[in-house]
Amino acid sequence: MSEKYVYLFSEGNGKMRELLGGKGANLAEMTNLGMPVPQGFTVTTEVCTRYYEDGEKIAPEITEEINRNLKTLEEMTGKKMGDKENPLLVSVRSGARASMPGMMDTILNLGINDEVVETIAAKTENPRFAYDSYRRFIQMFSDVVMGLPKSKFEVIIDELKDRKGVKLDTELDADDMKEMTARFKEFYKENLNEDFPQDPKEQMIRAVEAVFRSWNNPRAIYYRKMNDIPGSWGTAVNVQMMVFGNMGNTCGTGVAFTRNPATGENKLFGEFLMNAQGEDVVAGIRTPQTIDELKEVMPDAYNSFVEICGKLEKHYRDMQDMEFTIENGKLFMLQTRNGKRTAAAALKIACDMVAEGLITKDEALMMVEPKALDALLHPQFDPAELKQAHLIASGLPASPGAACGQVVFSAEDAITEANKGKKVVLVRLETSPEDIEGMNVAQGILTVRGGMTSHAAVVARGMGRCCVSGCGEIDIHEEEKTFTVGGHTYKEGDWISLDGSTGNVYGEAVKTVPAQISGDFETFMKWADERRVLQVRTNADTPKDAKQAVAFGAQGIGLVRTEHMFFDSNRIKAMREMIVSSTEEQRRAALAKLLPMQRSDFEGIYEAMEGRPVTIRYLDPPLHEFLPTSSYDIATLAQDMNLNIDDLKSIITSLHEFNPMMGHRGCRLAISYPEIAEMQTRAVIEAAINVNRKHPDYHITPEIMIPLVGDVNELKYVKNIVTKVADDIISASGIEMKYMVGTMIEIPRAALLADEIAEEAEFFSFGTNDLTQMTFGFSRDDAGGFLSHYYDKKIYEQDPFARLDQHGVGKLVAMAAELGRKTRPNIKLGICGEHGGDPSSIEFCHRVGLNYVSCSPYRVPIARLAAAQAAIKNDKN
Repeated sequence: MSEKYVYLFSEGNGKMRELLGGKGANLAEMTNLGMPVPQGFTVTTEVCTRYYEDGEKIAPEITEEINRNLKTLEEMTGKKMGDKENPLLVSVRSGARASMPGMMDTILNLGINDEVVETIAAKTENPRFAYDSYRRFIQMFSDVVMGLPKSKFEVIIDELKDRKGVKLDTELDADDMKEMTARFKEFYKENLNEDFPQDPKEQMIRAVEAVFRSWNNPRAIYYRKMNDIPGSWGTAVNVQMMVFGNMGNTCGTGVAFTRNPATGENKLFGEFLMNAQGEDVVAGIRTPQTIDELKEVMPDAYNSFVEICGKLEKHYRDMQDMEFTIENGKLFMLQTRNGKRTAAAALKIACDMVAEGLITKDEALMMVEPKALDALLHPQFDPAELKQAHLIASGLPASPGAACGQVVFSAEDAITEANKGKKVVLVRLETSPEDIEGMNVAQGILTVRGGMTSHAAVVARGMGRCCVSGCGEIDIHEEEKTFTVGGHTYKEGDWISLDGSTGNVYGEAVKTVPAQISGDFETFMKWADERRVLQVRTNADTPKDAKQAVAFGAQGIGLVRTEHMFFDSNRIKAMREMIVSSTEEQRRAALAKLLPMQRSDFEGIYEAMEGRPVTIRYLDPPLHEFLPTSSYDIATLAQDMNLNIDDLKSIITSLHEFNPMMGHRGCRLAISYPEIAEMQTRAVIEAAINVNRKHPDYHITPEIMIPLVGDVNELKYVKNIVTKVADDIISASGIEMKYMVGTMIEIPRAALLADEIAEEAEFFSFGTNDLTQMTFGFSRDDAGGFLSHYYDKKIYEQDPFARLDQHGVGKLVAMAAELGRKTRPNIKLGICGEHGGDPSSIEFCHRVGLNYVSCSPYRVPIARLAAAQAAIKNDKN
């Protein structure tokens, strides 16, 4: 039997997500549950993959299969595409395996043409509805299939409304819609040099191809990259009989959630519009009514909907996001999916559902995206400052949090200004999917139009961005880059603040305070800690960072970067003296100045960690990074060192290297200048002894990490220096204290020879930043200049510095872990690169049996949850 590429909704089920996509699988599942779903069929994700393999063409046999299923749909509905008596109209929608709201394209009312529109007008006795449906189809088809932007058609609509002196589309009558349709077709022909297609089957195939093309549009690629969705998955296409919410006042359309996606409250939440199509609600073109009001407008439809919501949530065991249409008083379900939600809502929903007995703790832990927790960990507005702030407007609290930044009016400007290090707030009439990258870099989003389920609201909640939508008090002039409210005009670059929890907008920068963590968060994270195997440490160089990490649940420090301590203004001078010294005696004199400073730093960190393990990496970067570049600083250092300026410049020049990241750094510094390792060992051990004396219950065991080792003899040489100094200090102190010496595995050769290195190293910490650089053979500082070409050309899907390359770098990590354990079965294994806070990288660390991951303080809760999810997934496998 030949391969099946198209499935009727009645032939699929909810477990077929990989083939039917999320939307298709859920439509099939709702059909099986006997819910009022308009009939249709799904073109599978495999067709999308093949479409690209075949040079962006749909194979003839697949076109034939689509047409066969279209004929079946005609028989099921008693309607026929292009028929003058009883025409069938369909929607064509994308539906990937993972939910990607607004990222790909949809076409409604497909099948309508010059003849069909007259039939619909006569059958419904509603020519306004018929021509409204036709003009919408022309607009969507032109935009999605032909690349003629919707905004160009909006200009024609605005001209008609201005001429008639009305504000809303609904105030235009049948004759206006007829004229609009005619003008749309003229505009199509003027711009594309062809008549608008009249054959419904041609419309269908071109629409399906367009949805497949939208899988690789820039916004979809960006969303996939942001959410770790592989490009190889492809999208399915759902073809579904149209039901109409825009036929008149007994018709409507809406979007609703079974629980509040902003707060998690267990109450139906949503919006609807009467006499409208679904795009009107999502696009935010008209401000809708709340779902509660549907009870008064259409009680029967409302009661049916409430009953279906309860069934769907129980069936899917998660909060549902649903789209519905009411046609002549009858309810139809167009979609259900697990709803996007804010981090606070995600935790409340998870905890509540466990309490309600609906799900298990493991299911609750798997419901929350680890990265979503980030939104809970960042500052909120200072309540005292907020009382004094100047409130300029209020909108809908679409996505909670505090945002403060300078106004920009386009996604492009948001990206440009954010790249300069500026904090920006994106202010738009309404957002569209093309704005996603600008929304992602903005602190917050403010829109004039749109409700709580508009594009801006849904995407902002998914990103954890603060958003205020539907702020109709604002009069915006995007082209002039200004908005006016309350008689005051704000221009690009002015500061405003948004409170996404209340919908308030303030005309100034408002001070923020650290986030407070309690309640659901503590309960949820306790479950995560009970479930995970991996320990979670932090990368911290100061007591302040260490304390913050402990507050977020860190179990130790996996990386203290000692070089960061030397950049302080009152230390850099002594550091520079040490570097430019020409004799060992001069170097030791400079190091003696640094010793008390470094010892004090370590004492502060040990105190903050209260006996938890602390891994301290010895000096790592090339020495030239500490040297002055300005003439004034060079002259000052020359004077302090009693050197001629030209001689000092010669020394500085001599220290610059052609490839410093692979030059004189890491353990190579300690081999050239053993006195550096001696000073650092003295600081580490003396600090530990001092704090142990002060707090005997801490039992501090310092972990000394030698960086950039590529050969066991390098480690052996530096370790001998460390142990001699450490043993002498401990012996002289008269107290018993253990310490460990280990290394960073960050050179591929070290991974290959890990069994030899483990003879000397008591622990390995994988420095995946450098290991990635050296394995790929490119610098992370320079890679940004060309990696975008790799993404565009589908060579790479992800930044290997943000997400561990498990195929290549991961193979080295797994190999080194296995070799290390062969030599030293109790060796401690961890990771301390930026990948230590990335959920997919953490899952990999769990699989290869590392003991801990280490990440920045604010990513500790993310890592705790990701480690729990890794354990749950591993148990299932």
